[in-house]
Amino acid sequence: MSASVKPLSVSPLKTSQPLGAALAFLGLERAMPLLHGSQGCTAFGKTFLVRHFREPIPLQTTAMEQVSTIMGADANVVEALRAICDKNRPAVVGLATTGLSETQGVDIHRAVREFRDAHPEFADVAVVAVNTPDFVGCLETGFAAAVEAIVENLVPVRGRSATPARRVNVLASAMLTPGDVEAIREWVEAFGLEATVLPDLGDSLDGHLIAEEFSPLTVGGTSCAEIAAMGDAMATLVVGASLERAADKLKARTGVPDYRFAGLMGLEACDAFTDTLARISGQAVPRRVERWRDQLRDAMVDSHFMLGFAPIALAGDPDWLAMFAPFLRGMGADITAAVSPVRADHIADTLAEFTVGDLEDLERLAVERGAELIVASSHAVESAQRLGLPLLRAGFPQYDRLGGHARRWVGYRGSRQALFDIANLLLAKNHDAKPYRSLYWRDTPRANEAGAAAQAAAAR
Repeated sequence: MSASVKPLSVSPLKTSQPLGAALAFLGLERAMPLLHGSQGCTAFGKTFLVRHFREPIPLQTTAMEQVSTIMGADANVVEALRAICDKNRPAVVGLATTGLSETQGVDIHRAVREFRDAHPEFADVAVVAVNTPDFVGCLETGFAAAVEAIVENLVPVRGRSATPARRVNVLASAMLTPGDVEAIREWVEAFGLEATVLPDLGDSLDGHLIAEEFSPLTVGGTSCAEIAAMGDAMATLVVGASLERAADKLKARTGVPDYRFAGLMGLEACDAFTDTLARISGQAVPRRVERWRDQLRDAMVDSHFMLGFAPIALAGDPDWLAMFAPFLRGMGADITAAVSPVRADHIADTLAEFTVGDLEDLERLAVERGAELIVASSHAVESAQRLGLPLLRAGFPQYDRLGGHARRWVGYRGSRQALFDIANLLLAKNHDAKPYRSLYWRDTPRANEAGAAAQAAAAR
């Protein structure tokens, strides 16, 4: 691992922790994320989410200003919680701190206790508080911290059920799109099991019309009742190493055994997940899953000429890198550069060399090492244009294309489509040479001159 020694971020890659926490809370049913900070902090984050998902996003702020920042803003938290509970009656409020409130020195959990003491009439509304300063970490770490707080606050401590339901829990990392969550649910249901996904962005942010013109709260997602019943599951499937701490706490509180996966892209990773579902369910692998696998294998044969030894540069959060890099290497590609916005131990298990830095570092490494393709979020569009390289948009945010949030990357079918997309981008780049035109090709000046001379010689 190497780290950038620049005194500042020139072309930022990182997305902040509070935004990651808000994204996790958006995967809960009838939820309202609340950022403890200034109005600008929340407005900026809301813009990111709206542009990515193309949906109205419920997100509130405690509206800290100059006086409360200096004198203390606990009253802002209490009043914001009261107003939200009184006006919207959410099932859960996700309260996350920002860099401003963390620098001010807020004790967010004490503020929640003050709210409980002052307003017992809202005892039925769950409040999940989490510390997510945006001067450390990234979207992934804020998301993971929120999931951990949800488990601590909403999952009761009890032993494992003696008669578990035919259901599995799925802890879904921030790297998974709503389309990925839908794919995992279908995968689980193919084995006759139900899935409780936490958080369930595939239900709340998949992009669907509702009967109401507008809802001030999330529509869809994991309900508090489903979270409370996670101890009745047969097993927990953890997708993404960033959720290790949340998985440890869920296992300690419920006693439900878990199975952990760094990612679900590529034949080996998908086979491991399929084998786990077969053992949990006690069923043979369904024919349609076998079909998905055969389709991926055929795509691997079709695309290996393009991906073999192809130099590719990646930039994204640690979980995403730990999933995408082995997938590409399994097809023979050469990961010439891998840039992460933060340090993470689990990347080292996958990548012998990666850089903690920004998109300027990605550009430099791509040039030095001869990359032919960049895989990153929409923030890398300008970098790819400057380098004259194709860009495969992946990760968060994607604001210059429609449907990025619905894209499926995981599973046999998601991996198959990713292979086709990467191979097509490499084909287009490597077959962009101008065609050779003979001197005697018609409709060119030199061809016309040669033809006229030949005709004149024949006439003589």
